[in-house]
Amino acid sequence: MKMKKSIKLAAAAVLTAALLSACTDSDNSSKDTANNSSTTTQTESQADATTETSNETSDAPSAEAPVFENVSVHDPSVLKVDETYYVFGSHLAAAKSNDLMKWSLIDSGVIDGNVLIPNVMEELKETLDWAESDTLWAADVIQLADGKFYMYYNACKGDSPRSALGVAVADKVEGPYKNLGIILKSGQWGEVSPDGTVYDATIHPNVVDPDTFFDKDGKLWMVYGSYSGGIFIMEMDPKTGMPLPDQGYGKKLLGGNHSRIEGPYMLYSPQTDYYYLFLSYGGLAADGGYNIRVARSKNPDGPFVDSEGQDLIDAMGAPGTLFDDPSYAPYGVKLMGNFKFNSVDGEPTGNPYAIDFGYVSPGHNSAYYDEKTGQYYLIFHTRFPSRGEAHEVRVHQMFMNADGWPVVAPHRYGGETIGKYAVSDIVGDYKYVNHGHDITAETVESVVVTLSEDGKVSGAVTGTWKLDGDHNAVITVDGVDYKGVFLREYDESMETQVMTFSALSDKGVAIWGSHVALETK
Repeated sequence: MKMKKSIKLAAAAVLTAALLSACTDSDNSSKDTANNSSTTTQTESQADATTETSNETSDAPSAEAPVFENVSVHDPSVLKVDETYYVFGSHLAAAKSNDLMKWSLIDSGVIDGNVLIPNVMEELKETLDWAESDTLWAADVIQLADGKFYMYYNACKGDSPRSALGVAVADKVEGPYKNLGIILKSGQWGEVSPDGTVYDATIHPNVVDPDTFFDKDGKLWMVYGSYSGGIFIMEMDPKTGMPLPDQGYGKKLLGGNHSRIEGPYMLYSPQTDYYYLFLSYGGLAADGGYNIRVARSKNPDGPFVDSEGQDLIDAMGAPGTLFDDPSYAPYGVKLMGNFKFNSVDGEPTGNPYAIDFGYVSPGHNSAYYDEKTGQYYLIFHTRFPSRGEAHEVRVHQMFMNADGWPVVAPHRYGGETIGKYAVSDIVGDYKYVNHGHDITAETVESVVVTLSEDGKVSGAVTGTWKLDGDHNAVITVDGVDYKGVFLREYDESMETQVMTFSALSDKGVAIWGSHVALETK
């Protein structure tokens, strides 16, 4: 399933952008012909199956807490093969899991002996030489009709968009992969680019961060790009995995003028019949303000709009600027950014997570839709409060709200499924976070709000709330309506099950709530 003014000035201008971009530390494939079967959605199937009282639903607190095993793969791109999930990322890193909770590392490091490409320094010598680099950036793997696995690799110089993007193939998902060659280059200052014009980093892409996917009709596409000239899409040959001829760099979807937008990933939802384009805004470092956004379209090649109907083709920096975040921050639905759930008096103590549970610069995500269960998952890397640049993979469930936009569960996936809830399940005090719409390194810290049985919201913010149907949430805060879901899930910091909510306004702002976990006497 799984995806800058004069020439000398442009090279300098892109230095910071490139350094912050995408870099750090079978038929059963989820990227088969593309999620186009008729499927009962998770919400529908749960609603039909759940007729008992709320404390008998499948998501009620379980006797055993979920077990998590963490792994570090930057820029994780997900692929499911048979019953195993794989993530591939930067620095030739990959990991696998059978449950999206316990991950094991397959290998990491652009060094000879890596099981993915054992002779990588020679195999990808042309790419590394062109990019003047000794490492690789965000990889993506897809399985094509021939049963083989195609890895879209890329490398970037780091102080400019001088990059190369190519493809390698393997008989098995864990390799070894054999190089088929470079398919795109960027950063060829003063030279003709693939579209026949002289390369210009303000309008042409930095050819990194690929995501290759099938649309609902079985056509193969690749969306890619980072900083520099923006995000582009190309149609690919499903037999060879190569771009169809005469496309240049493909079609631009958004970005340009050194806007800090990268890490595109496409997900088609048969539930809504939309293509969702996920993006990361800001810089990936702990002080970079990385945040995850989404836009949607009825077509894989756009146009993509946000919840306000704004066409993301206009999401770009102002001409003559560098990293002009205010120009493009208003575009795209912001799903999450820096946040911290502060512990509350009366909650359990002693768990080291309890005092600083949250994420810093979450981003460069992939996404997965399970046709059998109707469940959606967001897979991304994140840093953490007080842990510097250390990063790990995280998986959260997503749900489509009443307007067909994804909302992200506040806590990592712990095996939960959404259920049928009663008002009594929901009332109480919550740690409340409003993710806002800015690109900022500031961390939003939770405040306490109360959802009362009479439908009132009080505390740090005021308004009303309503349980719509089995689990849909309608929350009005300071006159703004937010639509989403209630979900009981495992709070890792408090080591207990709690009720949560996640909802989205029509302005593209997400709010989260996590029930205060009072200590049991």
